[in-house]
Amino acid sequence: MSGDIAVLGAGMHPWGKWGRSFVEYGTVAARAALADAGVDWTDVRSVVGADTVRGGYPGYVAGATFAQALGWQGARVTSVYAACASGAQAINTARAQILAGMADVVLVVGADAAPKGFFAPAGGDRHDDPDWLRFRVLGATNPAYFGLYARRRMALHGDTVEDFAQVKVKNAAAGSLNPNARYRKAVTAEEVAASAVVADPLRLLDICATSDGAAALVLTSMDFARRHGAADPVRIRAVSTVTPTYPKAVLDLPDIATDSAAVVEPSPHSFRASIARAAYEEAGMGPEELSLAEVYDLSTALELEWYEDLGLCGTGEGAKLVRDGATALGGRIPVNASGGLASFGEAVPAQAIAQVCELTWQLRGTAGARQVAGARVGITANQGLFGHGSSVVAVR
Repeated sequence: MSGDIAVLGAGMHPWGKWGRSFVEYGTVAARAALADAGVDWTDVRSVVGADTVRGGYPGYVAGATFAQALGWQGARVTSVYAACASGAQAINTARAQILAGMADVVLVVGADAAPKGFFAPAGGDRHDDPDWLRFRVLGATNPAYFGLYARRRMALHGDTVEDFAQVKVKNAAAGSLNPNARYRKAVTAEEVAASAVVADPLRLLDICATSDGAAALVLTSMDFARRHGAADPVRIRAVSTVTPTYPKAVLDLPDIATDSAAVVEPSPHSFRASIARAAYEEAGMGPEELSLAEVYDLSTALELEWYEDLGLCGTGEGAKLVRDGATALGGRIPVNASGGLASFGEAVPAQAIAQVCELTWQLRGTAGARQVAGARVGITANQGLFGHGSSVVAVR
């Protein structure tokens, strides 16, 4: 049995700060995906919702929340949470159900209504919660973490603030072409440098915002797709949701230490590199076959790290790819043709799903002015707190 599943529909609610319920955003995205697929809501036999911790009880049972909003019709529901990797976990859950024969048509939805400013831990005193501890004990907000990673790259590889700024320039140029992006204005390196320092050496324009938004996919078995008249749909070939291997040489907040039941030699690969390696292994292909990538650019410096983790270049060579224009639209391997989080901001349960929406449109050849010529294979990559890997390989 083939491990491929079909992406028949992709839909989004534009990103921004709209001041409405995440349910409204998710319902808009779901209906757009259903219309794109040409599938009736009553044909959906399973709904998988990526949870939001900011939506009260409905956010914790997102699958049922979206099923009810669309109108109860008897479909099974599943709700998943894996921080920023929630969308990939939802896609993987849908894929497992399809390949197991539990459902031919699955709707995957993620939506969020984000707070103003950076994400803080959930309220209350929880001394056993690493996310709570990093704020209270270390004062380490997310931007502080991004700044530490940027300093590490500068020390190890000689990256400069000018290199970081060029990532924002590249992504803003792509985002200006995307109708779903929150920020649709090109910027210059000088504007990045002139923006306020948030976590030295990173400026305001080096760091992604928090946003409202939603994304949805209609995923089906290959047999259903053929019966539905889709002879050559975009296909999901691999989903990686791996965890770190002890010991981790570089700590990712909120982890303050690593632990294991056994003493072992360090892994030759970083956690993020292992995410992509697992996806490549399952897909039976490597980075040399990629047409494009969508990566989790929480900051400009972190995007450079992803280039190396995905195998697009060697360790320490990420900045050179940007300088050479290789990852820009029209370059050898465009990264974040959507505009990335630099143009969208974070809508946590939706963003990994949104990455697959972008791959779908690119592989179909319907991405408009930001189209990557001849796109045939794409990969997504992001990472959720507490060791949640996230990578999807899509092909056509």
